[in-house]
Parts: sequence; C-alpha cells; structure tokens
Amino acid sequence: MTKVLVPFDFSEQAQNALDFSTGLAEKFDNVLVEVLHVIEIPVSSGYGGSMGGGEMMPEVESQIFFIELMKRRKEQMAELEAEYAGRKFEFITKIKLGNAYKNISESIIEESPDLVVMGSKGIGGLEEIVVGSNTEKVVRHAQCPVLTIKGKSDPNSFKKIVFASDFKEGDSEVAARVKRLQNLFEAELYFVVVNTPGNFESTRDSINRIKTFVKTYGFENVKAEIYNSASEESGIIEFADDINADLIAMATHGRTGFIHLITGSIAEDVVNHSSRPVWTFKAK
Repeated sequence: MTKVLVPFDFSEQAQNALDFSTGLAEKFDNVLVEVLHVIEIPVSSGYGGSMGGGEMMPEVESQIFFIELMKRRKEQMAELEAEYAGRKFEFITKIKLGNAYKNISESIIEESPDLVVMGSKGIGGLEEIVVGSNTEKVVRHAQCPVLTIKGKSDPNSFKKIVFASDFKEGDSEVAARVKRLQNLFEAELYFVVVNTPGNFESTRDSINRIKTFVKTYGFENVKAEIYNSASEESGIIEFADDINADLIAMATHGRTGFIHLITGSIAEDVVNHSSRPVWTFKAK
C-alpha cells in the first residue's frame, strides 16, 4: 500500500495539501492518506494563587482551553473521516500532542510513508526564521520525498517538471525517484543547470553532463537547459517561472553525497520563496 502523510493544522495551506493528496490518491489503487494533527501542549503559567476579582488563574484558563481544543479537534477530525469515507482510497486521521516538528518526524520514522505533502504559503525575512522552521526541518531531514504545496493544485495538471542539479555525480536511487515522479504525472522533464558568477562553466560542459545523466539512467521526454542567474536559488525559481513549470524537483543532501548542486539551505530557500509546488528528496 502507498502511504501519503499530510500534516494538518486546519489552515488554508493545509487544506490545499489535503485536497492535492486526496486528488492524487484518486488516480491510483491501494493508497492510504493519513492526516496528522499536532496539538501543542500549553506551558504552565507558574501562578499558584488567585488573581483576584473572581478571575481564574492563567494556569486554570490554559487547562480549560486545552481541554476544549482537544474536544473540538477530535470532532473536526471525525468530520474529515466522514467526509472522505467511501472514497477509492483509505483515509485515517491521528492526533498527537507536543512539538509539531518532533511529532511529524517521529511519524515519518515510525510509519515510513512514501510521500509527505505539506502546505505552505511561502515566507521570508524574520517570519521565515520563526514560522518556516517546521517545513524547512522536514524538507532537510525526511528520508522520504516531501511535496510542498503553495496553493490550490491539481495533480492532473503537473505536466512540466523542473529538476535542478549540476549532474556532476550520479545516484541511481535519486534518478529512479525522479523517473517515478515523471511517470506518476506523465510529465515532461526539464533538466536545468544554473550558472552563477561564482560558479560559471561552459554550456558545452553542462549539456554534456546532462546528456550523460540521461543516457546512464535511461530518461525519456527530457529537455536540457542552462540558466544564468545571480544564485542557484533565484535561477531555479526564475527558470521555473519562465517556462511556467508545474513542479520543481530537487535532491537535498546536506554537505556530502549526491549531485553537488543543491545543499539543504538552497532547497529550503526554494521551498520558502517559490510560488510553485516543490518536491524534495534527501539523497544518501
């Protein structure tokens, strides 16, 4: 069975991710969509006495709010299960308590989903540091592919996929995943090398490496492209905009490993700043 994990916080962005996931699940047999909601546990205020004037202590207020929130979330999850009952795919919900990233990570490790689909509105500046951390951490550390959805997205419309790399090294696992991604959406692939002022090379060298990669791993329906920009991040986003791509795909690997173009930070920047869906996979 193919399992799709959808972290869900009842926001518009999360609903977009869920709509995409259920739309994708309708296309195939034997798919399980799991919706995971994490409730943050309130921190004790530390007050031990009455505030006076008949007001409840902050600690008591927090406990009451938490109980009411738990009840409401259970009702909402039950409503979701009822909404998707009887569909072609299996649909389940789970509620966990504690830190959002910790619980998402544990679910990925324990349940080994085939795909994580997360909603994001795209952020920048200080907000990127504070709000974007959960999505960034999942993208950086998840051992399965992560698809970040930025708005309403129809899985039937993904016909142009940009895969950005420098193609200097080969990794059969990532190549196989990119090929499966292409087959999943029956899409045309655009293999792009981004040239920057600090890391410039001839078009001939770049094209030859792409051709070698295509031949080595047996890709079809691929276009090779070289794009000049001030940075890898901006080049990937600009190229995807120029060809009106439906999806950006990248391999992430930290500081070592496969295809030495995209580090974790570049992938996270693209996830945060691109208006398009972004598929990432951590290469070994």
